[in-house]
Amino acid sequence: MVKKCIIITSLAFIGLSASISGQEKFDVLADPQMNSGFQISSHHDEVIPNTLSKKELRDGWKLLWDGKTTQGWRGADKLAFPSKGWEIIDHSLSVVAGTGAESQNGGDIVTEKKYGNFELTLDFKLAKGANSGIKYYVVEGLNNGKGSAIGLEFQLLDDMNHPDAKNGVGGNRTVGSLYDLIPAIANKPVISPGEWNHARIVACNNHIEHWLNGKKVVEYERNTQIYRALVQKSKYAGYPDFGEAKEGLILLQDHGDQVSFRNIKIREIK
Repeated sequence: MVKKCIIITSLAFIGLSASISGQEKFDVLADPQMNSGFQISSHHDEVIPNTLSKKELRDGWKLLWDGKTTQGWRGADKLAFPSKGWEIIDHSLSVVAGTGAESQNGGDIVTEKKYGNFELTLDFKLAKGANSGIKYYVVEGLNNGKGSAIGLEFQLLDDMNHPDAKNGVGGNRTVGSLYDLIPAIANKPVISPGEWNHARIVACNNHIEHWLNGKKVVEYERNTQIYRALVQKSKYAGYPDFGEAKEGLILLQDHGDQVSFRNIKIREIK
């Protein structure tokens, strides 16, 4: 019998004071009351980015990026952080705009540490027409050619202005989707290019959830017959046991478009 994870939920949306706290089982996350989107506070820019509140510290949150340096990150399949293609400006870690090619400017970056059960939150800002992604359970060395490292992906995309939104099956390449596998819900709350959005990924045993701007947009179980059938119909069919690692790296993707990240936080679920 698989033990359920107990998580302390915190849905702070870009510095909003609204949050849900308390020890709650994973099943509670399906509560529709938790799916009502947040309103954007006109004062959210006053919150100091890349910091942890006292409550976050008590609840076990850690900064995955300190807001100043590249400490804790390196290039995918590399020993050091990329020497080009990424920049730190205005408290943000950004992909420098290139040709739009996948992982060909500075390349993807990954955490130095692997994670199993976790809750990850971050803010992201897309330039018009931008494409990127947040990958998790990344295993290096699987992709021997050009392109991004292999892992499950929370798709980041300007759906209105990037052609990939119309590719795939049923919208499974749109923002918030499990890329090329499961589409995000149709009525997801998306903020325009040039503005900050909030992403949240919860991974508990084999149960995974994607949240976008305070609303759950994808939910699935890894390592199941249904999941494996989806993989076999995707671009990942040639990778044995795709996405089924017990732990892996977290990756921010360089897809050659300008994308910025900040407030990258993680809490390991025990």
